[in-house]
Amino acid sequence: MDDPTSIQQKIEIEDIQEGVAVLKDKSLRAVLMVSSINFSLKSLDEQQAIITRYQEFLNSLDFPLEIMIESKKYDITEYILMLQQKSKEQKAELMKIQIAEYIDFIKNLADMTNIMSKSFYVVIPFAAIEQTVQNFGDKILDLFKEKGAPETSKQTFQQQKTQLWQRVDYVISGLNAVGLRAAPLNTEELIELFYRLYNPEAKERPVVEGSA
Repeated sequence: MDDPTSIQQKIEIEDIQEGVAVLKDKSLRAVLMVSSINFSLKSLDEQQAIITRYQEFLNSLDFPLEIMIESKKYDITEYILMLQQKSKEQKAELMKIQIAEYIDFIKNLADMTNIMSKSFYVVIPFAAIEQTVQNFGDKILDLFKEKGAPETSKQTFQQQKTQLWQRVDYVISGLNAVGLRAAPLNTEELIELFYRLYNPEAKERPVVEGSA
């Protein structure tokens, strides 16, 4: 069994708060969930317009983006349980038989075709530029500054988050122009996303403090 401590050391995320992932190097990440479009059903003119707008959007960026696709086998467990409950509620024996046959058909179809669901995300980074050069006077003043004050840390986070969210709004606007809808994940959604990524076989949801 893997050592939980060693696994935790490999995870770059230090904290998740206010819809922002804070990495161990203190840089921030926001994650947008993005809709999809059926490109193949568009006319040639529409396809070219989408490509052109997407190129213009990418060329306008002055910061990097990461596009992530999450693929996972479609879980039909809840759907099967719902059908089984409906079968119990049926009084007609013929209807129960038909529902049972339909359940078997759905199970076999899912096993044979390996139905996958895909979710699309855009990861937006922000890292503050550290001041590496200080003059003598600044160094003297630093000796009298209180180190690690929570208020200063919180204020710095809020300032960086504000700048990160300016990028978020810009990306959402650019994706909307392409015909894609995008929305930032909140804290609970981020925790669930990273939990799924690091625990692909897990069925249960992570326990989030403060959630019902």
